[in-house]
Amino acid sequence: MGDELFEIVAHEVTVEIRDENTGEVYRRELPIDYYENANFLRLSGENLDGSVSQLVFLSARGIERIKDLTGKGPDHDPCGGHSHE
Repeated sequence: MGDELFEIVAHEVTVEIRDENTGEVYRRELPIDYYENANFLRLSGENLDGSVSQLVFLSARGIERIKDLTGKGPDHDPCGGHSHE
């Protein structure tokens, strides 16, 4: 059996940027919770008043699943096992 990766979790992220004016590279370690799976990537941290703030980025697969859950997806069976016949 292969070691399949289904999710990535971390409680700190490293951001690396290159300044447009100087060309200098800067790295910062930030206390941001990171969670990623096949459907989305979520970044969580505290905002200025200490409450939780999140950014969520959906993958193409995640968008299709949201459409299916909300009834806006195509009327077809993607796995072929749920036909009415």
